[in-house]
Amino acid sequence: MLLCIDTGNTNTVFSIWDGTRFISTWRTSTEHQRTADQYFVWLTTLMQASKIDVTIDEVIISSTVPRVVFNLRVLCDRYFNCRPLVVGKPECLLPVPPRVDPGTRVGPDRLANAVGAFDRHGGNCVVVDFGTATNFDVVAEDGAYVGGVISPGVNLSLEALHQGAAALPHVDISQPERVIGTNTVACIQSGVFWGYVGLIQGIIARIKDEYGRPMKVVGTGGLAPLFAQGEALFDTIEDDLTMHGLTVIHRFNKETQ
Repeated sequence: MLLCIDTGNTNTVFSIWDGTRFISTWRTSTEHQRTADQYFVWLTTLMQASKIDVTIDEVIISSTVPRVVFNLRVLCDRYFNCRPLVVGKPECLLPVPPRVDPGTRVGPDRLANAVGAFDRHGGNCVVVDFGTATNFDVVAEDGAYVGGVISPGVNLSLEALHQGAAALPHVDISQPERVIGTNTVACIQSGVFWGYVGLIQGIIARIKDEYGRPMKVVGTGGLAPLFAQGEALFDTIEDDLTMHGLTVIHRFNKETQ
């Protein structure tokens, strides 16, 4: 059974793949101090609570936090008796290598997004991934990651606004009923929500104009459904796109061994 692990700057997601579907997915905060033993106790407790009795013997990892990878490797070696595939490492092959400037290190989550999007939707698409940062990943006709855009994430912007302006409260992001707010919270929510709608629309328009051909827009990440309510920003939303990309990468590496 395959365990897919996607470690972001804020959260880490564990999903078990049975070859045809994800049978369960769990999320925890990303902490580089967490040991392999702690990961194992947490994971097995959740598996028992979910009445999942499977043997994990293969693991693939995507991590934007390098310090976490060591303990995840120990977890795989100590408890699953396997060597994990780590996206971005030389031994982990991609169906189509990225085409970027020499020496550029592409985030493994962005590589997984490109692979997952191409497998489901074909090439000539852009993935908008809402995480700690809001990433725009451009996937070429042959499935290669060919670049993109990185902008501050929604929650990161809210936190920075709260910390930088002492009089402004911390608010949760939501779609306001009106653009013109009549209280401080409504004003902040309107500015962040509609500001990001404008940011997404503007960047996608410029990407399409520069790319020079029709492109499908795929939204993913926790806030994608929320922003899809405001405007027709995406052609489709994939809540498991990164994880799906990991399964495709894993399958490709097994087939090429």
